[in-house]
Amino acid sequence: MKILIRNAKAIITMNDNNEVLYNNNLLIDGNKIVYIGLEDKDADRIIDASSMYVYPGLVNTHHHLYQTFTRNLPEVQNMELFPWLKYLYEIWKHLDDEVIYLSSLVGMGELVKYGCTTVFDHHYVFRSDAECDFITVQMRAAKDLGVRFHASRGSMSLGVDDGGLPPMSVVESLEEIIKDSERLIKIFHDTSEFSMNQIVLAPCSPFSVSDELLVESAKLARKYGVKLHTHLGETLDEEDYCLKTSKERPLAYMERLGWVGEDVFFAHGIHFNDEELKRLSDTKTGVAHCPISNQKLSSGIARISEMVKMDIPVGLAVDGSASNDGSNLLAELRAGYLLQRLKYSNEAITPEGMLRIATRGGAELLGRKDIGYLKEGMAADIFMLDTARLQYVGTSKDPAALLATVGVNHPVDYTIINGKIIFENGNINTIDENKIVKEANEKFQKFINM
Repeated sequence: MKILIRNAKAIITMNDNNEVLYNNNLLIDGNKIVYIGLEDKDADRIIDASSMYVYPGLVNTHHHLYQTFTRNLPEVQNMELFPWLKYLYEIWKHLDDEVIYLSSLVGMGELVKYGCTTVFDHHYVFRSDAECDFITVQMRAAKDLGVRFHASRGSMSLGVDDGGLPPMSVVESLEEIIKDSERLIKIFHDTSEFSMNQIVLAPCSPFSVSDELLVESAKLARKYGVKLHTHLGETLDEEDYCLKTSKERPLAYMERLGWVGEDVFFAHGIHFNDEELKRLSDTKTGVAHCPISNQKLSSGIARISEMVKMDIPVGLAVDGSASNDGSNLLAELRAGYLLQRLKYSNEAITPEGMLRIATRGGAELLGRKDIGYLKEGMAADIFMLDTARLQYVGTSKDPAALLATVGVNHPVDYTIINGKIIFENGNINTIDENKIVKEANEKFQKFINM
């Protein structure tokens, strides 16, 4: 199918020259962009974009979709990370296939409504007391919705009996984790151009896995050429834990176990010192920035403006629904920019720089060269915003800055993924949203009261 986005008010390309093109057309043929320019083209579907800004699809680089069913819980609102986790693990240990499917669909659907086209999810809770194939279930949800999905085979091997945080019912053996990780890579990891599915290996955190699991996961990832991911530098509690158990700061501990390099990216990265930032820069080890979660859990403000200047790869992320409590990358984009302004004043990252993190930066973290910006030959991953609204009067001087400075507090008008219009006019085209809302609310009530 050919889709013509005609006479766009502005196309914010995020290409190598940061071009913003006015009154241009963009033609999609199948799953890729085949033309951007002034010439009119024939198409099966024509969208009048004369009042619209056209952006590259946003890329989410860290999430916990299962947590969608534990949002807005009064019991945990005033907790920091460690006590927050301990409380919620007692709920999460009851996860089942239906919770995983519906929570994934809800979380990804919300992301799509706010312009996200590629989702990376860090799932690490697998029950050892029941059979579960949660990654396969997530892949089904992503396919049903039509979103580009990078799933992680996360893991926890260090439970409360061994000095870790999670209950023993969600702790697996090293052998089980490695075997299942290899199985999922062989089934789902697709490195072809415009692939819709890939796998990342992602042991949960230094305080919930063993040294051996980190080492063996790195070996397996490099054998198959998949990315490595974990939480790191999120809290001072984590830092204290590493200093106590390994006599090393978190990054030194991870580096000793083989966890730095272009194939590694860490979630949060708040508490890195100057020497550690240089090490990240030298090794091109990446960071997934989660500004709203970092505020909610009182974790701190990451040094993103410095990281960008040092050419450390950085992407944007919403983090877990329960620590956010939403799945909205547009909200993260503005919050992230304003936090950097608060911390760095005139030395802060620019609004356009924050948009770049949310698009090309995320694509780089995930190892993708076919998404993240708008150019002929790139994947047709796009979102569109109609600016013919009261709240956008007086904002037209800088379309690239709009998302960070003015902000967008409502769903976008179109989200196109892999050349298909997934969301338009307030409706998700690929699922029956009312049916999913009903089913998800019913399952949530059963799950939360177990």
